[in-house]
Amino acid sequence: MSTRFPFTAVVGMDDLRLALLLNAVSPAVGGVLVRGEKGTAKSTAVRALAELLPEVAVVAGCRFSCDPASPDPGCPDGPHAEGGAQARPARMVELPVGASEDRLVGALDIEKALAEGVKAFEPGLLAAAHRGILYVDEVNLLSDHLIDHLLDAAAMGASHVEREGVSVRHAARFLLVGTMNPEEGELRPQLLDRFGLTVEVAASRDPRERVEVVRRRLAFEDDPAGFAARWAGEEAALRERIVAARELLPKVVLGDTALLRIAATCAAFEVDGMRADIVMARTATALAAWAGRDEVTGDDVRQAALLALPHRRRRNPFDAPGLDEDKLDETLEQFEDDGHDDEPDPDPDGPGPDGGGGPDGGGGVPPQAGDGDAPGAGDVPEEAPSPAQAPAPQGGGGERAAVKAAEPFRTRMLSVPGVGDGAAGRRSRARTEHGRTTGATRPRGALTKLHLAATVRAAAPHQRARGRSGAGLVVRRDDLRQAVREGREGNLVLFVVDASGSMAARKRMGAVKGAVLSLLLDAYQRRDKVGLVTFRGRGAELALPPTSSVDAAAARLEELPTGGRTPLSAGLLRAHDVLRVERLRDPSRRPLLVVVTDGRATGGGPDPVGLAARAARLHAADGTAAVVVDCEAGPVRLGLAGDLARDLGGTAVTLDELRADAIAGLVREAQVNRSVRRAA
Repeated sequence: MSTRFPFTAVVGMDDLRLALLLNAVSPAVGGVLVRGEKGTAKSTAVRALAELLPEVAVVAGCRFSCDPASPDPGCPDGPHAEGGAQARPARMVELPVGASEDRLVGALDIEKALAEGVKAFEPGLLAAAHRGILYVDEVNLLSDHLIDHLLDAAAMGASHVEREGVSVRHAARFLLVGTMNPEEGELRPQLLDRFGLTVEVAASRDPRERVEVVRRRLAFEDDPAGFAARWAGEEAALRERIVAARELLPKVVLGDTALLRIAATCAAFEVDGMRADIVMARTATALAAWAGRDEVTGDDVRQAALLALPHRRRRNPFDAPGLDEDKLDETLEQFEDDGHDDEPDPDPDGPGPDGGGGPDGGGGVPPQAGDGDAPGAGDVPEEAPSPAQAPAPQGGGGERAAVKAAEPFRTRMLSVPGVGDGAAGRRSRARTEHGRTTGATRPRGALTKLHLAATVRAAAPHQRARGRSGAGLVVRRDDLRQAVREGREGNLVLFVVDASGSMAARKRMGAVKGAVLSLLLDAYQRRDKVGLVTFRGRGAELALPPTSSVDAAAARLEELPTGGRTPLSAGLLRAHDVLRVERLRDPSRRPLLVVVTDGRATGGGPDPVGLAARAARLHAADGTAAVVVDCEAGPVRLGLAGDLARDLGGTAVTLDELRADAIAGLVREAQVNRSVRRAA
């Protein structure tokens, strides 16, 4: 068994260590989401926590870790007789990003079903994680179908498996810990809310602290066992403190003043639902128990808010997590101490109860951009456009400052025609490892998804010839059938945005940015990769290489200046190069080209319109699905975007038609007109 890096040897990261320890004291807090840049020891700290957890008493031989004091009456391995209890270390089960659905929830034991003719359930990772830790590294990259099962298990404390003739329910209560790099994309809001606490981690900028990190890591790699032995005393002391805090936890009093502060804080930050209030109450209680107190103080409530609310106040993926700490303090100050409930700490900034720093004195999340606390956010008044910012004539004008995007809206569904084989998502039709079963086929290579009924049908006619005599079915390799399933895939959505002078009118560019922001939000919800190419002046620029982070794309879009001529052909050629490279890198992910322009071409060569048409036909020859968002405005329209769409072999939609509610209105209007004609 490999030696893990000691928890107490982790340098810095007070908030992360505190959040993990609070969950060790009170698993009801609901887990931790660790957000941070790569290389910040997120996984190291999480894996080290498992060594600190007290042992778990389980029913001997139970695959589902039933508690001998109160075994699950519906346990598939039950009913359990009295006695036969045993203690084992708490488990930390890792869920790989690429795990299959069968591996997570369990499935029919195919070997027993075919060889012995009996239905038997093979437990998955949810069963193994019961009463332990379920750890998901890069949780934001987890497939949607796995997230759905995690949500169900986290909500009900149980896993229900209904598949392939198997109907099983077993308990699945676990501490959910996830780590993620926000640059690679965000989490679905439903799963985000299931994490009790969240912390942001970043590498220290203190040279001395960085030196200590390197020194300890090198010492551990040179002699893992010896390094762990040097920290054994601190590990044992921390383990004993966790046990003591667990014993004190039921005795901690959560008074009315503390509850009022919790409710007022959640209301002030307008979090959805009541889960935030409950998590804050449990966290504040755990903080008091961890500090060795039997009563919740105002500082406990403040710390609980900093850990439990930042990820719950996000309204869309482009909002930065965090809290306005001034607003938090103002809210808490509305309730004065009553002498019992909220006795202040004599030295809130001093060392913790054991005289040391580290996990006792974490300060929640670092100050971050929130509602009004980010420098430059919302503090610049809207001004009338200066002469330099005024709309330029077609094809000319200098560079204008970036324009704020209009409010995003729900867009119509854009998809790639046909059926693909890309990564699971929510946009275009695709053959996937999950989804509805549409048929069966002979496997090519290793069998991954057995179509049981088709396999039995293929083997049944040959049973007498194969000399079958028992209950089992005689199955040979040639009888096996692979299930063909259809679901949805995520695509590469490459935006090509016209930022030239012809698009530079302030209100017009704001509407265009709002439309692209809306499409980015749609791409986030459909689990797409996105890229951004812009063109203006003398050429085109890859503003954002294809990535899973729509936050990064939104930030680049917000900073986008405008002005100059319109080298439409340069933008299309740059997009063609990007897609060519991406096809080599990820051939199964189909692209969707979204060109946002008014269709004018005033730069890029002696015949800009002809060059743009030839560049568009390159995409058509590659079979790239394309949509042109027509941004032309005014009473006289040239229809150039429609011509571009025809050259691309795609479709054109106006900004108004891009709205989902506008499409619904057109459909309703057409239905009414049809009804009127029939009545006439």
